[in-house]
Amino acid sequence: METPHIRTRTTLTSRRTLLAFMGAAAVAGPLLATQSANATQTSASAPTSSLFAAAGLDDPAKKEIAMQIVCSAENSSLDWKKQYRYCEDIDDGRGYTAGIIGFCSGTGDMLDLVELYTQRKPGNILAKYLPALRRVDGTDSHEGLDPNFKRDWERAADTDAEFRKAQNDERDRVYFNPSVKQGKADGIGVLGQFCYYDAIVMHGDGGDSTSFRNIRKRALRSAKPPAQGGDEVAYLNAFLDARVWAMKQEEAHEDTSRVDTAQRVFLKKRNLNLDTPLEWKVYGDPYRIG
Repeated sequence: METPHIRTRTTLTSRRTLLAFMGAAAVAGPLLATQSANATQTSASAPTSSLFAAAGLDDPAKKEIAMQIVCSAENSSLDWKKQYRYCEDIDDGRGYTAGIIGFCSGTGDMLDLVELYTQRKPGNILAKYLPALRRVDGTDSHEGLDPNFKRDWERAADTDAEFRKAQNDERDRVYFNPSVKQGKADGIGVLGQFCYYDAIVMHGDGGDSTSFRNIRKRALRSAKPPAQGGDEVAYLNAFLDARVWAMKQEEAHEDTSRVDTAQRVFLKKRNLNLDTPLEWKVYGDPYRIG
């Protein structure tokens, strides 16, 4: 596996409170569906042609592209499937970071993942770490995890398809599905849904000013999404502006190339459907799909 660049989230709170958002999203499901339907009805009068009829980011081919682009920023690679076994402490105050989306021992999502895995497969190689994961939640401590947690994580990823499936399912439940749902409710296409997804992956969706929901609120002060009669390109520029502001609030995120030389490149080309070929850079490294 290639050595990844340092990846961090803005706060522990963002990641830990994301599950609360998910509960709210479940309750708000009918509302989002109504908003999406209304967006479709009003799309003809929108100032620009937003991609209501286009495939969403949840189209399998588009989802594969999304995973590769995120992996380029998170792991300096396009081979996201190699990251199931990834596990290390990147010294960001969140303990161990691991797996395809950077589940963290200090932010609760790693605990949720191992609990799900254990529900599905009791007695698995990581089940014995559940008490320790509960104790270290909210800290950067390795107490009860060292010296063998990293080795056992890698072994589970290498040998057990059930563990890899659990990672996929938690990624979708906590990060991917909420971002796609909100993107469709806002009437934005594949690129916009990806911008939402990448923001949730990095910032989570807690109540702090740099969480996804507050990045979106900041953007809404400058532009309206297509579902509210706005121009898609103008709105996505406002969202990326707000995202860059959020990234710069933490020293570890001062390099904003995953926006500036990736997402912004696609937007400037008006590639709102993330059609291939795609070329971008992250941290100065070039990537290409298609």
